[in-house]
Amino acid sequence: MSLDRAVLAFAGVMVLVSVLLTQFVSPYFLWFTVFIGVNLIQSSVTGFCPAASVMKKLGLRPGCAF
Repeated sequence: MSLDRAVLAFAGVMVLVSVLLTQFVSPYFLWFTVFIGVNLIQSSVTGFCPAASVMKKLGLRPGCAF
């Protein structure tokens, strides 16, 4: 799996987890979903993604975006 696909999969899983936490634990977990969205927008503008940096150090092969 390339780094690009891993970052997209990780973001998707985090969004789904935050929606489930919002539904079953507390509505305040909606802020976690907002944080994920803001981080996605920030990484699309700046090209810096903290998750991609960690995954790159773990040895995932680079893709086109990261």
